[in-house]
Amino acid sequence: MQHNILTSIRSTKITDGCKSNQIYALNNSAAANSPINAVVGGGDSIGEKLFHHLLDRSKTSGRTKPVGPKTATLEALLPCGLPSSELLEPSIEPCLKPFDLVQTLAGVRRRIEGEGGKFEAFLEQCLVFKGFFDSKLFRRSLRSARQHAVDVHVKVVLAAWLRYERRDDELVGSSAMDCCGRKVECPKASLVSGYDTEPGFDYCSCSRKNNIIVDNVDVECECSTSYEDGDCHDMSFCIGDSEIRCSRYFMASLSRPFMTMLYGGFVESRREKIIFSLNDFSVEVMRAVEVFSRTKRLSQFGNDLVLGMLSFANRFCCTDMKAACDAHLAALVLDMDDALLLIEYGLEEMAYLLVAACLQVFLRELPSSMQRLSVMRLFCSVEGRDRLAAVGHVSFSLYCFLSQVAMEEDMKSNMTVMLLERLGECAENGWQKQLAYHQLGVVMFERKEYKDAQNWFEAALKEGHIYSSVGVARAKYKRGHTYSSYKMINSLISDLKPVGWMYQERSLYCIGKEKAMDLISATELDPTLSFPYKHRAVFFLEENKIGAAISEINKIIGFKISPDCLELRAWFLIAMKDYERALRDVRAILTLDPNYMMFYGNMKGDRLVELLRPVAQKWNQADCWMQLYDRWSSVDDIGSLAVVHQMLENNPGKSILRFRQSLLLLRLNSQKAAMRSLRLARNHSSSAHERLVYEGWILYDTGHREEAIAKAEESISIQRSFEAFFLKAYALADSCIDSESSKSVIDLLEEALKCPSDGLRKGQALNNLGSIYVDCDQLDLAADCYKHALNIKHTRAHQGLARVYHLQRQPKAAYDEMSKLIEKAQNNASAYEKRSEYCDRELAKNDLSLATQLDPLRTYPYRYRAAVLMDDHKETEAIAELSRAINFKPELQLLHLRAAFYESMDDYVSTVQDCEAALCLDPSHAEVLEICNRARQKIIDGK
Repeated sequence: MQHNILTSIRSTKITDGCKSNQIYALNNSAAANSPINAVVGGGDSIGEKLFHHLLDRSKTSGRTKPVGPKTATLEALLPCGLPSSELLEPSIEPCLKPFDLVQTLAGVRRRIEGEGGKFEAFLEQCLVFKGFFDSKLFRRSLRSARQHAVDVHVKVVLAAWLRYERRDDELVGSSAMDCCGRKVECPKASLVSGYDTEPGFDYCSCSRKNNIIVDNVDVECECSTSYEDGDCHDMSFCIGDSEIRCSRYFMASLSRPFMTMLYGGFVESRREKIIFSLNDFSVEVMRAVEVFSRTKRLSQFGNDLVLGMLSFANRFCCTDMKAACDAHLAALVLDMDDALLLIEYGLEEMAYLLVAACLQVFLRELPSSMQRLSVMRLFCSVEGRDRLAAVGHVSFSLYCFLSQVAMEEDMKSNMTVMLLERLGECAENGWQKQLAYHQLGVVMFERKEYKDAQNWFEAALKEGHIYSSVGVARAKYKRGHTYSSYKMINSLISDLKPVGWMYQERSLYCIGKEKAMDLISATELDPTLSFPYKHRAVFFLEENKIGAAISEINKIIGFKISPDCLELRAWFLIAMKDYERALRDVRAILTLDPNYMMFYGNMKGDRLVELLRPVAQKWNQADCWMQLYDRWSSVDDIGSLAVVHQMLENNPGKSILRFRQSLLLLRLNSQKAAMRSLRLARNHSSSAHERLVYEGWILYDTGHREEAIAKAEESISIQRSFEAFFLKAYALADSCIDSESSKSVIDLLEEALKCPSDGLRKGQALNNLGSIYVDCDQLDLAADCYKHALNIKHTRAHQGLARVYHLQRQPKAAYDEMSKLIEKAQNNASAYEKRSEYCDRELAKNDLSLATQLDPLRTYPYRYRAAVLMDDHKETEAIAELSRAINFKPELQLLHLRAAFYESMDDYVSTVQDCEAALCLDPSHAEVLEICNRARQKIIDGK
């Protein structure tokens, strides 16, 4: 049993997450799914006494001595003093946070697989994933929701939302109304009603279509008629002294009212001349209506006339003419000026498509369009919402999008409150009300309106959002009811299966050992929560244990990079006068978030860099390159990021530095910041061939492999370069891995190595070339590549060389090689994990235990331990080991393995639930689908 299960884990490629040296290997972490992972292989002082105590200690600590003039005093660098544990408080997350995430995702999956309501199910899935802080899952669900949208309004909203999610990534010269090349985001495709039969991620052909399409009928097409202008004019409409000759038949065909008037029992049906002066339409409009009645064409009329015809069509229920005018006017809306001019006409005349086109501009121009008073009055006010609703342009998805943008711009603004109130009015089912009420509670809490916040949190809790209990308790606490808050969270822990955030929240209402124990429990249940680490670190600082404080905050920085934790460490380092490392952390913060405010929001990060620069080591550009080599080779990603930030200060337009920055950010799992850097690299490119390479990486990273290869080939046709060959090799290797393509990848990497580049990039190319040789069973050639990479300090090549030794049946050599990597690498959780494959079970357990301590987000150790327990027939313990990780990281392979375990235990209901949740993460996973179908059949047979 033992051999079978452990072998099964490896045979199903669960261990592939550790093989980062393979070009096309899939890693467990989100960052490793990107090509670039493989490419680079406030407040008050806690007291004057403590402040000066640390100041005195730092003078004799023996830490790094400042170089250069001491232009900044410690007081100037720490204007807010030292951090205080009393001022630390975890934020209340403004997102859907289901208590049982697996059960929620399984329910969403069942609705997706059902007959109707796919759009709503995908939207819920999208907003659940918003709380995952995984942009790829969120965007994929948003694209699926857009693909399953039917009406124009929802398409416009979701296409604009998709564009907003990549707003910082725009290429130079692009505008909000440009099509990115995909139907799901195309502004023209959004104005077509009906379900898209083609996959929404397909290419968009809008560039070949110049006309707006309504219900799949081209309203600009000509309708031929056998009547000449003079042959069919058998009646007249008289306006003032003017007489407009018309065809009774064609005018009657415009609408039922005209049919009744001209062919019914009214006197007009017997008259040749009909007085039309009292209807307030001009002679020109009436003549245009007459022409349209025969030709069904609008192209010959000016825009003012079409507006008049739209009003005429509304008055007399001329459906076809209204649709034509609506589409014609919608096609005129190209920018903000057009939208602001025409939106009132659209609302007044109930022109659905025209309003959609104007709405689309407003949404695609977010957040800048929020500065337009008329736009925000339309969205925020009850009157504006009613006007939009009357024409069919109000929805939960609209206000969900708008409120997200508003919260990101200014959480406390009146505009944010009003948009969330409109969101609550649009909420129909339980999860929608949970989200709207909870977000209103969060905003009111941030505004310090605690009574209102408590009411909204209680409303969300009543709808079933258990996490809103945090908001209720916190609001009560702020209002002075500490015991009531404690009692409420304590009841949750007693009545429900406790989770990390419960203990974290209860700790706020405790003191002493009870507080410390709650924070320990919170970390055990959910090690991704940053507040417990931060609080313990500051507590150590207050106890004059600054070394322990830095060690504590280092624990979470080691596996989860965030600006707030880096800020806290920088704060400690400044207090120690270790300005070198403090400046490193501040530079890393500004790379992650260029607008970050330090010290409770009281100092700009850029300003702190200015203050630290004179008292830190000064490097010229050559020194920076040497420092970058050292940090890169020691797998010090934060240090490397800081060096690149300094190099960009000296040379902000250097594309290659932006590119390297993006590689490091992806390794740190900061996907959004990485893409921003990659776009900047493209935008600052000094040559066409360089720009094409960066465009290729952008395409690859967004799932367009074939287009990426085409960009690489185009770049090579202009100039042969390392990066172009490398890009093509990488994209080709990830597309197919047969023997023929492997030979092509080898040739491309060899061509890349012939081109000029630096050791950092050539080391990666050699590493990737070695992995291809391994897969082609050419182990000696692979070993040569890895050894050559190690000679130029590509430290990660130790892992590839260890793999070669393992395949050559040299386990001791493989183990020793990984030990070398552990010694050299600063972040070595993955190295411990990989080394565990090259030793016996006991040593493997020790290595995996260390890997979990260093990085609890790595899931292979949990899966391995669970498999060992299953081998020993300890099914309950095996399930518990997997569940421990799933509770804070519901990852595909964890759910897959637990489903398999449940199936082996004949618990088919739990099997199906885990499979359905896993399919939300990867809808096309063949093995999960197979297990799910098998378990469903067992349930049916059991009935």
